[in-house]
Amino acid sequence: MKLYRAKNYNDMSRKAANIISAQIIMKPSCVLGLATGSSPIGTYKQLIEWYNKGDLDFSQVKTANLDEYKGLTRENDQSYYYFMRENLFRHVNIDEANTNIPNGMEADANKEAARYEEIIKGLGGVDLQLLGLGHNGHIGFNEPSDIFPKDTHIVDLQESTIEANKRFFASIDEVPRQAYTMGIGTIMRARKILLIVSGAEKADILYDVICGPVTSKVPASILQLHPDVTIVADEAALSRMGNI
Repeated sequence: MKLYRAKNYNDMSRKAANIISAQIIMKPSCVLGLATGSSPIGTYKQLIEWYNKGDLDFSQVKTANLDEYKGLTRENDQSYYYFMRENLFRHVNIDEANTNIPNGMEADANKEAARYEEIIKGLGGVDLQLLGLGHNGHIGFNEPSDIFPKDTHIVDLQESTIEANKRFFASIDEVPRQAYTMGIGTIMRARKILLIVSGAEKADILYDVICGPVTSKVPASILQLHPDVTIVADEAALSRMGNI
């Protein structure tokens, strides 16, 4: 693991955007695995700024998103399709046909999971996978469990995840209870992984991810076994790591 210390959220976002932009510049037709939530918003803003300056070209880039809530339409402002469109896609010159997000309205979970796995394989795999870190150690929506799920699947969201996401909805009753997500195996097949972490509330779980045992009870701990992982975290998130 390569670990980069950032001063704060904005610095973390710039450092992460630097890594992603380097991937795009070195391979204009790269496949980016993208994440949603509060962690990557600043990174996407920085990428948009550099695009507007003429420093980045997304015309050949292809994307595959980590996850999507089950039961939300694309037009729902809490769907991850909507999130990606508003926070990145509509601001850059990416071809919408080259963007891929699980279909949250597909009722047949096995059918949708298999379809999405085939899409990723058809893209030739993910060159760089961006990840955030959940308070309970989840990556994508892979919650703590007894196993590391291999492929894209549907998951029942844990109460801690529902609680963390309720701030985006009018009430906790509106928070979806299930989501489609890339599996741990799908994530680990990415050639490079970029994990971004911000805030003191993530300090304990980040310490467990980096220094603890590899266990499905802390899903992100599996990243210790990946050959090319970069972690960009701010000082608050790294507060348990000493001077590393």
